[in-house]
Amino acid sequence: MNSTKIFQMSFTALMTAFLCVLAPLSIPIGPVPVSLTPMVICLIVYLIGGLKGTICVALYLIIGIIGLPVFSGFGSGIGKLAGPTGGYIIGFIFTAMICGGALFLGKGKICWYIPGMIVGIIVLYIFGTAWFMISLKTDLKYTLKVCVYPFLPFDAAKIAIVAIVGPIIKKTMRKMSGAEKLLRY
Repeated sequence: MNSTKIFQMSFTALMTAFLCVLAPLSIPIGPVPVSLTPMVICLIVYLIGGLKGTICVALYLIIGIIGLPVFSGFGSGIGKLAGPTGGYIIGFIFTAMICGGALFLGKGKICWYIPGMIVGIIVLYIFGTAWFMISLKTDLKYTLKVCVYPFLPFDAAKIAIVAIVGPIIKKTMRKMSGAEKLLRY
């Protein structure tokens, strides 16, 4: 195995660990907590690309499903997926894929990535809202009130943070030995 492949695998594992450390941190503001997970996913995808970023999210889901406390509020297990916020957890995969697609189409330019993050977060809202409605048998008006509206300013701030910090981190990463091949989309 060549050194580039080892570097890519190691960095993907490092980004998965980064997600597992930050994702459980949340602020409970109702039935759905404010979590750093969407921001971290968007940042990871921006830094290492859509495919490797989506792999990180899939590994994160597997780690959480098998019982390590990596979901919001340090939750874990299949029960967390079946609970009212499980749609958000599944939606993370699609958020990563959409962000990765935007990154690829925009050739890594942040001006293309911002709309990709917005669409990715909207798809996350759709998955989370639908599952919340199904699991708790609530109507759309109530669900939007507790699952979407309170989170719009937080998610706008998360997108802004990624748009500002992402290019700075990526520029620094490009200076690392062997990182250039990792940063291809």
